[in-house]
Amino acid sequence: MNALLLAAEGEPQPPLLPHLDELVIGLIAFVIVFGFLAKKLLPNINKVLVERREAIEGGIEKAESAQIEAQSVLEQYKAQLAEARHEAARLRQEATEQGTAIIQEMKAEGQRQREEIIAAGHSQIEADRKSAAASLRQDVGKLATDLAGKLVGESLTDAARQSRTIDRFLDELEEKAEAVR
Repeated sequence: MNALLLAAEGEPQPPLLPHLDELVIGLIAFVIVFGFLAKKLLPNINKVLVERREAIEGGIEKAESAQIEAQSVLEQYKAQLAEARHEAARLRQEATEQGTAIIQEMKAEGQRQREEIIAAGHSQIEADRKSAAASLRQDVGKLATDLAGKLVGESLTDAARQSRTIDRFLDELEEKAEAVR
């Protein structure tokens, strides 16, 4: 208002105060630009903000669903891990039991083989003893018949007589041996 008064009095207007017609033109231009921005730009800005908010909310929902899915997968993994551990423990137990059974079978097989070897050894010893006894009987019989022939003064070459004499002599020896025991 001071500018209007000063303009009316004819004094020069200060440079910082605008003229009234410039002020009106500036105000009209401002209203036009503001109206244009309000009609064209503001709906686009609001639309972009709404899209961004929806995208953020959708991203949050996706993140929450992904977190729920990850939690589900983690639970499944933990369950599978527990099951695998249980299976491993069961397999270790079975392996231990099988190992024990194999050891028992091997011990039984070893015992059986040992008994077979001992039985074979005893039968071999018995066969060797009988063979040695028969051989000894023949040797002793031959010596006895030679000695008896020398004592009697006649030859005891008859096989049947020789065999009876040997058998009688050995039987007497065995009876004496049994009597001593």
